[in-house]
Amino acid sequence: MAGLGVGPALSLGREVKMAAAAAAIAADEAERARGRRAALSFAAIAVVLGLPLWWRTTETYRAALPYGDIEGLGQQPFQLAVPVAVVFAPGSVPGDLPRPLPFRDVQEREISVNLRPSITSRYETVYRRTTAQEEAALDVATAREADAALHPLQDASLGSLTMYVVPETSSLLPQGISVYVGKHRSALVRAGGGLAALRTRLQQLTQVMSFTASSISAALSDRVPNGHLGPDARRHLKSSLGYEITFSLLNPDPKSHAVDWDIEDAVNRYVQPVLDKLSLVANFSVDSQILYYAVLGVTPRFDKESSSFLLSAHSLPHVINPVEARLGSSAASLYPVLNFLLYVPERSHSPLYIQDKDGAPVSTNAFHSPRWGGIMVYNVEAPASPQVSLPLRVDVDMVRVMEVFLAQLRLLFGLSREELPPEFLLESPGNEGLADWELDRLLWAHTVENIATVSTTLTSLAQLLDKIGNIVIKDDVASEVYQAVASAQSAMAELAAGHLHLAFQASKEAVTSSERAFFDPSLLHLLYFPDDQKFAIYIPLFLPMAVPILLSLAKIVREARQRKKEPTKMD
Repeated sequence: MAGLGVGPALSLGREVKMAAAAAAIAADEAERARGRRAALSFAAIAVVLGLPLWWRTTETYRAALPYGDIEGLGQQPFQLAVPVAVVFAPGSVPGDLPRPLPFRDVQEREISVNLRPSITSRYETVYRRTTAQEEAALDVATAREADAALHPLQDASLGSLTMYVVPETSSLLPQGISVYVGKHRSALVRAGGGLAALRTRLQQLTQVMSFTASSISAALSDRVPNGHLGPDARRHLKSSLGYEITFSLLNPDPKSHAVDWDIEDAVNRYVQPVLDKLSLVANFSVDSQILYYAVLGVTPRFDKESSSFLLSAHSLPHVINPVEARLGSSAASLYPVLNFLLYVPERSHSPLYIQDKDGAPVSTNAFHSPRWGGIMVYNVEAPASPQVSLPLRVDVDMVRVMEVFLAQLRLLFGLSREELPPEFLLESPGNEGLADWELDRLLWAHTVENIATVSTTLTSLAQLLDKIGNIVIKDDVASEVYQAVASAQSAMAELAAGHLHLAFQASKEAVTSSERAFFDPSLLHLLYFPDDQKFAIYIPLFLPMAVPILLSLAKIVREARQRKKEPTKMD
C-alpha cells in the first residue's frame, strides 16, 4: 500500500515544480515585456516630444527678409527728372517754334557711366511767356537786380530750373555775354539764332546748373570700373549723414611767436552761413584747437635766390601723416572729419612757401588733400630790428585764411566750377558760399550715391546672412531692412517724378535704416559659436539619458533576433 502512494506523490511534486518554473518563466517574461515597453516608451517620448522641444527651443530665430526686393534694387534703372521752365520776355520769342505758346516738351538722354543699371536724365520743359510781374522784375538795370527780383516769382522747389529769354538787344546782360547764371535757380539767356541755338544754350545751362555725367560717375565711383572714371572722380567726399569740421592752429615755435586767431568770430561770419546752406545735406559740427610744438615732419629746402624755404609738390603727401597723429580728432568720430590746418612756421624755417608741380609758388600758399582737408602756411613778417623781444605777437588775418579754407571746403564737396564758354557769366554766391543750383547739384549726386550705398549694404547683408545660417535675424533687424528697401524704392520713384527734396530725404532714411540693420549687435551673438562648443555643451546633457535608452533598445533588438532563431516547439 505504501509503495502505491509514492508514485503519485512524486508525480505531483514534479508537476508542482514544473508549474512553479513555468510561473517563474512567465513572470520573467512579463518583467522583460514591461522593460521593453518602458524602454520603448522612454525612446518614443525622447523622439516624439524631447527632440522637437529641444529643436524648437534651441533653433536660431531668423525673421524673413525681402531678398527679391534687395536684388531688384541693384537692377532697377535710375531716372533723373528735371523740371525746366523756359520763359520768353516780350520780343524774344523765336519765329520757328513748333507750336504756339505755352507748350510742353520732354527730352530723355542716357547718361554714359558704363554701369548697369542704366541712368537716364529726363528734362521736362515748359515753354511760356512772362507774366506781368516777371516783366516788371526784368525791367531793371542789371542782371543781378533782375535775379533778385525774379527769385520770389519762380518755382522754389529743389532741382527745378527757370530760364528767362530776353531780347537780343536787352541791356540786362553785359556786352559779349549771352548767358547769365544767378545765385538762385534761374538764368538769363539772350535770344538770337532761332530755336536750335536756344536749345543748345539751354542744354549747356542744364549741364551747369543740375548734374553731369562726371558728377553722377563720381557719386557711383565705388561701382564704376577704374578705367572709366575721371581723374577727380574719387576726390570728393563720400555722402554721409554728418561731418565734423576741425580748425587747427599749429604753432611749432611758441617761444618765438605768440599767435592769436579769432576763430570763433571767423566761423560765425564766414563758415556758418555756408553750413546753414548745407544743413539740408548733412549735420555739421565745428570745433577748433591750438597745437604747440607741432611740426610738419618734412624739412623744407632752402632757396638761396629768394632767401626762403620751399616745400615741393612731391613732399606734400608726407606732411599730413605726422600732423594727423597730433590731431586726434578722427579716432572717436562717427562721421568723416574735415581738417583745416593753419601752420605758422618756426623762425628757423621762415618764410616758407609751397610750390606746385611746375616749381612755381602757389598763390594761396596752401594745398588740400582729397577727403581729408587742407593746410595753409601763414608766414610771419620778420621784425625790423633783430633786438626785438620774443615772442612776437601775431594777429592772424582771418579774412584771408577763411577765403582759402572755404575754397578748399567747396573742393572737398565737389563744388568746383567747371570751365564755361566765354559768353557765360556766373554770379558770385556771396556770403552763403554756394548758389542754390550748386546745392541742387550736390543733392542730385548725394541722392544717387545714397541709393547705391543702400543697395550695396543690403546686398552684402543678405549674402552674409544667407551664407552663415546660425546668425540670429531679429524682428527689429528685419523691420529696418524692410524700411530701407521701401525708402530706397521711394527715393527712386521721387527722382523719376522730379521731386529732388523728397527723394533726398527718402534716401537719407534708407541709409539710416540700412546701417542700423547692418551694424546691429544682435547679428554677432552666435556668429562665433563653433560646433565643438556645441558638442561640449550638449554631450554632458544628453549622454547620461541617451546611454540607458540606447542599451535597452539594443537589448530588445538582440532578444527579438534570438526569438526568431529559436525553433517553434510543437506538442
